[in-house]
Amino acid sequence: MGAMETKGTKGAKGTKRSEGSEGSRGAVKTGAGARRGRSVPWLVLGLWIGVLAIVGPFAAKLSEVQHNRITDYLPANADSTRVARTQDELPGGETTQLVLVYHRDGGLTAADRTTAAGQVDRIAGGHVLTATPKGVPSADGTTLMYPVTSNEPGTDEKKRDALVNDVRQVAHTEGGLSVEVGGPGALATDAAGVYNSLGGPLLYTTVAVVALLLILIYRSPVLWLVPLVVAGIADFLSTGVAYGLNQAFGTTISGQSTGIMTILVFGAGTDYALLLVSRYREELRRFERPYDAMTAALRGCGPAVLASSGTVAAGVLCLLAADLNSSRSMGPLGTVGVLCALVAMLTLLPAILVLLGRRVFWPLVPAYGSTPKARRLSLFTAMGSSAGRRPLVVLASGAVLLGALALGMLNLPGPGKQEDSFVDKPDSVVAMESLAKAYPDRGSQPISVITPAGKADKTLTAIRGADGISVARKERTGHGWTEITVFAKDAPQSAAETATIERLRENLKGSYVGGPSAQQIDLVDTNARDVWVVVPIVLLSVLLILIGLLRSLVAPLMLVAAVVAVWGASLGIGGLVFGPLLGFHGTDPGLGLLSFVFLVALGVDYGIFLMHRMREEALRGAEPAAAALTALRTTGGVIASAGLVLAATFAVLTNMGLVQLVELGFVIAVGVLLDTFLVRTYLVTSASVALGRRVWWPGALSRGPGPDAPDAVRPKRQPEPV
Repeated sequence: MGAMETKGTKGAKGTKRSEGSEGSRGAVKTGAGARRGRSVPWLVLGLWIGVLAIVGPFAAKLSEVQHNRITDYLPANADSTRVARTQDELPGGETTQLVLVYHRDGGLTAADRTTAAGQVDRIAGGHVLTATPKGVPSADGTTLMYPVTSNEPGTDEKKRDALVNDVRQVAHTEGGLSVEVGGPGALATDAAGVYNSLGGPLLYTTVAVVALLLILIYRSPVLWLVPLVVAGIADFLSTGVAYGLNQAFGTTISGQSTGIMTILVFGAGTDYALLLVSRYREELRRFERPYDAMTAALRGCGPAVLASSGTVAAGVLCLLAADLNSSRSMGPLGTVGVLCALVAMLTLLPAILVLLGRRVFWPLVPAYGSTPKARRLSLFTAMGSSAGRRPLVVLASGAVLLGALALGMLNLPGPGKQEDSFVDKPDSVVAMESLAKAYPDRGSQPISVITPAGKADKTLTAIRGADGISVARKERTGHGWTEITVFAKDAPQSAAETATIERLRENLKGSYVGGPSAQQIDLVDTNARDVWVVVPIVLLSVLLILIGLLRSLVAPLMLVAAVVAVWGASLGIGGLVFGPLLGFHGTDPGLGLLSFVFLVALGVDYGIFLMHRMREEALRGAEPAAAALTALRTTGGVIASAGLVLAATFAVLTNMGLVQLVELGFVIAVGVLLDTFLVRTYLVTSASVALGRRVWWPGALSRGPGPDAPDAVRPKRQPEPV
């Protein structure tokens, strides 16, 4: 290594003479630069310590404002949302509706009925119920159902969960008599339990996955730890900023949105770190001092990182246009995650790397003046060569493959029911399945109708006379409203029950129809509306950013078309996996929109890395084909590493207990891998080769070499007269 360093030093002297031949003034600059190289990183580190000290108390409070109430996920202006909010205002606040299901395969005995009645009496004696529960036997005599409604918890989720857990303790299995607790309240408690358990496991699993990949990528016992620690600090900062948004603007904080924020911080942040560290390693061979090398690295890759993060942030922020609360809340939190990761990776990471010096790369230390070890034939050189030889064939083959995969969308399950939301069936889901079997001709899930108090009797009469209604009764009155609980004749969330709810909404003017089944209808309808609103906004925002960055119209359109194709193929693969392999009975209504937003924003992110380097080569005078292949060769490894990290972080969601998170994580992870190893390497490269200079139309590069081209390819200027 000593010989290499000696050789590098000689080269360095020559480099210094050629770069800065200003005599003594150059020496002054060198001294000033040395002082900056020592002071600036420490100043940045000190600023970050101060910021974290300020943010710390707020970050610790984020869990206090995180809620997983149904109103945090429902459409903002739907009937079911108005019902839920009005229930909060009625005496006692929001009601908790439960169903106790007693069952024995051979038929219930008299002792079983006595046991069930005794347990229900103990529940009624220990809690405030709106009415005395009455048992409803099944036709075959095997099952006894007790609807239980309480307004004791009010709007407090902890009290609701305490009620559900207490009811489950009282209603326990005895002597072969099985008992399950279901209903909307139990479903909400089980869902909240899964969401509340996400924080720790999600963070730890994400950190472990990213750490493992960084160790494999860097092959260094120290270097992998630096971006990982910085990503953790960025995640801590994002929680404090998210709490500030909640306090200042009332931004909804849910388990789903905070989980996605963490994934984006580690995924996107690590991607930016990979790009910066790769460029920094290159510059350390050209500059003697780490500070100068880092300055050059930031100048070289900074615009691409800024543009890519801006694209992701702008794309995710477009979710603010969604009407669905769960989608809209992801907009600001996802943006916060991306921007916190950006700031940390462009300030704190460079400062730490400069302070640690070259030794942070041990054992593969990039010596000053050295050249990287030449490889016989890199993977991306081979891939680029194949794409460059027959670009149209490669492009057509890739398009056919993506189109074929997209056909799998036809096999996607329909919108899932609420009980289909869990990977492992909790007690509440088992109870609902038992009810569906025991009461095939009767609805077991309440429909809530909120009507003006002055017309309550008229509304009740109209409901009882409507088709598809089994039972209807008044529950509470207050604040000018009356709540009516309705049971349909048909199974929950069946086509027949859906038709009953829609008839009620059409006929009961001035009243609002809600409840779990109505909420699911509103979720599906609102997501369909949000797709038509949000998707065009996302595409337009991303296009404008790309046009401004690449100074072209063709290249941005090509990148956007590519990521849209990836989205379709990813959903198609999901259709081949969710039902046949994973056994999911439905898809989350928001899967299409959320996966589109994230895949377009994140996919274009990698396109920016590739096209920005391609544009650099074109500005230096490289021919279009050479520029495309050079860009792939130099950025392919970094993009592949970044893609693997990002896909792995989203794949962490597939280990969570909610189907909607599993599906979202799977589709995005698959999409990122398709984008990284098929679209970026083959399709975008082959399309760029095929289009030639037209890829930069109507910019100046479409008409000839760039202004930075060497004399060999640029038109020579005539010597000016002396």
